[in-house]
Amino acid sequence: MSKACRVCHLIMEKTASICPSCKTQDISSEFIGEIFILKPEESDVAKRMKIDKKGHYALRVR
Repeated sequence: MSKACRVCHLIMEKTASICPSCKTQDISSEFIGEIFILKPEESDVAKRMKIDKKGHYALRVR
């Protein structure tokens, strides 16, 4: 099972203790939905979620 950052929603390995994107320790293993952002500058979803880097993201993190 993976973990997701509560701040930027990036999905990472289950062994991670710090988010590699925003450097926070606010990480959860409870998240709903996944999305791959390939071109954040062209994606309406990325703009709505305020994502500016390509990657694997959770739609909702608890």
